[in-house]
Parts: sequence; C-alpha cells; structure tokens
Amino acid sequence: MIKIQKEDFNISNELDSINILSDNIGSVVSFIGKVRPDNNLISMTLECYETMAVKEIEKIINKAKNRWDIITATVIHRYGKLYPGDNIVLIITASEHRSQSIEANQFIIDYLKTEVPIWKNEEYSEHRDWVKTKESDLLSKEKW
Repeated sequence: MIKIQKEDFNISNELDSINILSDNIGSVVSFIGKVRPDNNLISMTLECYETMAVKEIEKIINKAKNRWDIITATVIHRYGKLYPGDNIVLIITASEHRSQSIEANQFIIDYLKTEVPIWKNEEYSEHRDWVKTKESDLLSKEKW
C-alpha cells in the first residue's frame, strides 16, 4: 500500500491493517521518519509530484519484493508544512522472518530518500533552504 497524504498517519491503525493480511507473518518492521529540530528549524514544507512519487515508490517496493521474501510493504509519505517532531514518512515491511523485513525496510528508505520526487524546503528564522541529496544518502543506496 502506498499513500501520499497531507494528514498524519496513525501507526497503530497501519500495523493493525498489516496483521490481518496473512497468517504467515512472523516479523513486522516499521520505520518512522520525523522532522528533526536541527539548527533552530521552524518548519519544513514538503512538495511532491504525487503521480510520479507513487510510481517510483511502487518500483522500489517491487525491487524489495524481488530481493527479499516480504509478504507486504506499506509506505506513507506526507507533504505540506510540517514542524519539528511531526511525522514525515512511515514504512512497514512484513515477512515470515525478521532479517527479510529488516533489510527490506532499510532498502526502501535508502531508495526513497534518493529516487522519489519529493522536495523539502526548510524554514529558519532568517532564511529558507531547499534540502539537497546528501552524499551519505547516496552511499547508503549504493550499498544495496
């Protein structure tokens, strides 16, 4: 399941929806990305090209399913104006065994950070900055 949405997500509801999918689920891994309160950040505005973002996330999930034996994957990414402490992204992977869902989850976030057309503009008291792709994010993706 993929959702691009303005409103926050409810982790408990999303986990409940995973649990009813299969009797074979032995591992559920979740990752929540949040707005960090770094350097006196006031807010972060996320913009996206929704149709393209969904297509890219589908490709990433399909790559993960081809590489690991995951039963399901959920990606929810928010857009709009967010504040320090707000949720940005939720990734849930489920499989029979923990190593499969752990690795698939990390793969999905590493690719999501570099491949999906979602842009972040950070607002500080005296300036705004578009967030550029970090070298560390590119290196994380390359390890796969």
